[in-house]
Amino acid sequence: MTHPLVESLPIEVLLVEDDPGDVLMTREAFEEHKVSNRLRVVSDGAEALAYLRREAPYENAARPDLILLDLNLPKRDGREVLSEIKADDELCRIPVVVLTTSQADEDILRSYQLHANAYVTKPVDFDRFVAVVRQIDEFFISVVKLPPR
Repeated sequence: MTHPLVESLPIEVLLVEDDPGDVLMTREAFEEHKVSNRLRVVSDGAEALAYLRREAPYENAARPDLILLDLNLPKRDGREVLSEIKADDELCRIPVVVLTTSQADEDILRSYQLHANAYVTKPVDFDRFVAVVRQIDEFFISVVKLPPR
């Protein structure tokens, strides 16, 4: 049941993740939680930047309201993607949640230095993973006021 004061407009979520298993678990977390948000998926850093900049083949891509970003990506890693997002006047206000397996202090510190909005370590256990994705969703949909598109 949604809270009456919460806007029920679905939000666009861009998941930047190269692990098919994690993509599947994230999709299931959204579906299981009955989240009406739209989840778009790209599987590498170069594709993420093309999507965000609406370059071919993403000319008609919706601007995401929230980005879930893995750090360890092919082509361009998540740190580079985060750096480019936050340096771009058009993209910098989109909240970025780093969702990664890394628990390394240097990755956490570097992500916040690059202006990540949150850093979340992926649990390996499916139920915990689903719970974490739900909590991210709940927080950014029900609690945080997102910037207008």
